[in-house]
Amino acid sequence: MLPYSTRPTAEAILSDVPALAPYARPAVLLHPTPGSPGPHDSSVAGPLLWPADEPWPVCSVPDVLSTDGQPASAMIPVVQVFRRDAPGDWWPEDADVFQVLWCPNEHEDPPAPQADANPVVEVRWRRTADLPATPRTPPRPTRQADPDDGFSPAPCLLTPVPLTDFPYPECLPDDVERDVARLVEATRHDDHGDLITRVAGCKFGGWPSWHLTGPGQVDCPACGIPMDLLFTIASDDTTNICVGRWGDLRIFVCPADADHGHVFDVH
Repeated sequence: MLPYSTRPTAEAILSDVPALAPYARPAVLLHPTPGSPGPHDSSVAGPLLWPADEPWPVCSVPDVLSTDGQPASAMIPVVQVFRRDAPGDWWPEDADVFQVLWCPNEHEDPPAPQADANPVVEVRWRRTADLPATPRTPPRPTRQADPDDGFSPAPCLLTPVPLTDFPYPECLPDDVERDVARLVEATRHDDHGDLITRVAGCKFGGWPSWHLTGPGQVDCPACGIPMDLLFTIASDDTTNICVGRWGDLRIFVCPADADHGHVFDVH
């Protein structure tokens, strides 16, 4: 059974709590599914389509296995998603492939915009027309944390689940929060917890979850306005990913100007 298969539809949720409408955000949950991904599948840790003339990214940021960050270590594939599987306004107009790579080591106090005590992350937007038909064989990392540390993903497919997401209840006015709390309790299923707000898992869009603190705000370092959640990489047994204290690595983007870059955050 796919996650959120018992979740009410967005129409049913808004019929029950109409005041939630201004807070609705589209999302596509990408459910990890056992399988052997090919280069044209949306996947975790699958083979990446990579331009033949583009160097493979490496990381020279100091990490717990090399305090001076040398020699530079090759990054590893984490996620590749095709636009057909997760359509939405989060895509640049000319891109149809989204790729995330990271250095599979823990980095303490890395430079902004990276997240502390986690992998250093790279994002790529691609056009299929610019990519070769066969995947690139990536170089092996110079050093790599123990797989049990959760930074070495296991290959699997990603099954898309489009839905409408809603924010952390504490972000809502008191009367709306009460109505949402009532709906959350009424829709709990098999101890899965809250099925209504900040949908859990690997996803495009939606609202961020906050595992360790109350809800917060991530501001654009370039212009200071609140950033939108672009993508979430969630800790998960199927993918063998563990970030933070079984949390989420979130990628935020400026809604005013995507050229302001990304901010990486773990909660």
